[in-house]
Amino acid sequence: MDRYTPVFAIAAAAELAEMHPQTLRQYDRIGLVVPQRTSGNTRRYSLHDVQRLQEVARLSAEGLSLEGIRRVLSLEDRVRELELQVRDLERALSDEVLKRPERRVFAAGAGGEVVTIRRGTRVRRNAEIVVWKP
Repeated sequence: MDRYTPVFAIAAAAELAEMHPQTLRQYDRIGLVVPQRTSGNTRRYSLHDVQRLQEVARLSAEGLSLEGIRRVLSLEDRVRELELQVRDLERALSDEVLKRPERRVFAAGAGGEVVTIRRGTRVRRNAEIVVWKP
């Protein structure tokens, strides 16, 4: 069982979130906190859902409208998704660097492109001077 496992009936979730069950039904209708449903179509809330309900209550107490709260929660979810994606990309990059240690040095080519060079190799530099006239 983890924090996303739906275990609480609406009465228990409402009590944990210190809200009225009708409030939870309204939040479900407008898509603010949508619990999972059983085969009998009853709502089941997870610990994550209860924490979201508490966050909704906190934001509401600060004066945000329900639409504002929905947007804040949506943006927070997106930030979490992006943080996970960044971690995955960093891990993939790290794995790739470890797989190819000889290809970790880069230089700029004559046309400005990135060129991979072997470790320990010196790049011949061009010593020409370019004069710019407006």
